Amino acid sequence: MYNDERAEPQMSGRVAFLVMGILLLMTPDLLANAVVNGGARAGELTVISQQFQKNPKRTTAQKPRIDYSRFSHHTHVGQQKLACDSCHKFPSKDWKAVRKADVAFPDVTEFPGHGSCLECHRQQFFARERPAPAICSNCHVKASPRDTTRFLFPSLGDVSDSVKQKREGVTEFAINFPHDKHVDVVGRNVPLQPGGRTGFLSVSLRQKPTETEPPEPKSCPVCHQTLQPQGKSDEEYVTKPPKNIGDAFWLKKGTFKTIPNSHAVCFTCHNTDAGIAPAPSECGACHKLALAGGSKLKTDFDPKLAQSIGITDKTILKTWSRRISSGTFRHEGGEHPNISCLSCHNVPTMNTVDMKTLAVPVRSCGGAEGCHVTATTDDGGIMNYEIDQKKKNAAFVCTKCHLTFGWEPPSENHIEAVSMPAPRAKPRS
Repeated sequence: MYNDERAEPQMSGRVAFLVMGILLLMTPDLLANAVVNGGARAGELTVISQQFQKNPKRTTAQKPRIDYSRFSHHTHVGQQKLACDSCHKFPSKDWKAVRKADVAFPDVTEFPGHGSCLECHRQQFFARERPAPAICSNCHVKASPRDTTRFLFPSLGDVSDSVKQKREGVTEFAINFPHDKHVDVVGRNVPLQPGGRTGFLSVSLRQKPTETEPPEPKSCPVCHQTLQPQGKSDEEYVTKPPKNIGDAFWLKKGTFKTIPNSHAVCFTCHNTDAGIAPAPSECGACHKLALAGGSKLKTDFDPKLAQSIGITDKTILKTWSRRISSGTFRHEGGEHPNISCLSCHNVPTMNTVDMKTLAVPVRSCGGAEGCHVTATTDDGGIMNYEIDQKKKNAAFVCTKCHLTFGWEPPSENHIEAVSMPAPRAKPRS
C-alpha cells in the first residue's frame, strides 16, 4: 500500500481540531472529568458527543427582520396610533412651487421631514448599509449624499409637468367618499376661490335626454370623465387590433371613466377659506386604512389578455384591474352615453370603502327599453341568449360582457334578471 509520511502531520492536525471542537461543546462538569482522567479518549468523546446532542443549548426564536424600505401606515397609524399631523404638516412649505400660479393651493405636497422619523428611527437612519440606509428609499430616489432627490408625493396625481419621478406602489388607503352627499351639490356653479382657483362647471354627458329615465346629475362628469375617448375619430381601439379580429374582444377607447387622483377637485370646496367640513388638514376623514391582508375582491380582468393587447397605460391597467362587474363594458359604446348615470349606479348605497357596493346591478342592463335583458330570448336580449346557451352547454363562454367570469356558471342574480326583466319606466306626465 502506498504510504505518504507527509500526510501524517495533516491528519494529526485534523484530529486535534476535531477534538478541540468537541471540547468546546462540553459542559464544565464533563470537561473537568475528562481532564482529571487524563484527557479525552475516543470512546469518552463519543459518549460526550451523544449527551450533547440529547441536550443541545436552547436558543430563543429570532423575531422576523423588519424591512424598513417598506413604510407601513398600518404600523404607524393602526398599531402605534399616531395622528396624521404628527408626520404630515398642512400645508407643505413648497405648495406654491409644486403647482404654479393660479392653480396653486395649500396642500400636502411633500413627504414628512427627517425630524418626524428620527425620534423613533435614529438607529435605522445611521445604519451602516450600502449604498444607503434602507429606510431612506421610502422617500428618496437614490438616497445618496450627492443626490437627495425625493419621489413625487403620491397625492399629486394632477401634476404632470414635474421632473420628479413617481414611485409605483399600492396604496394602503381606501377613500371614504359619500356620493349621496355630493351628487346634488358638486355640479352647482361656485365662485372662484381666493387665489384664482377654478370652481366647478355645470356640465353633463347626456346628449339625448329622455322622459323615461331619472334626471342626469350634473356632478358626475366633474370627477368622472371619459378616459381616452374615441369621439369622432375613426380610431376605435386603444391599440391596433390584428386584421383577423372578427368578433373577438379588443379593448376600445372610451371604455373607462377617470377618478380623481389628487386633492385638486376636493379642495375646491373643502378649503380653509370655505370652512366646509372636513377641513383639508383632516386626512383621516377621507383616507381610511384598508384591512391589512384582507381578501381581494374578485374582478373580471385578465392580465395576460391586457398584455397581449399591448396595454401599457398605467391608468387604464389600474382601472381595468378593478372591474368587478363587466370587464368589457364601454361607457362610450352604443347608447351608453345617452343613459343617465343613475340608471345603472345606485348612488345611495355606494360606499367607496366597500368595493362590493360599487358593483352595478345586473337588472340595470335591462334598462327602460330592455336593452340587454328582455322578456324572452326572441325579443333580442343578449343576456337571455347567453343564459339559454349556458343552460344547454355548461362549456359555453359568455363573452358579451365578461372576460373571466364568462367561463363560470351564471350567478343567481343573472338568472333572476332574465326571469324578471327590469320593468319599463312609465313616461312622465
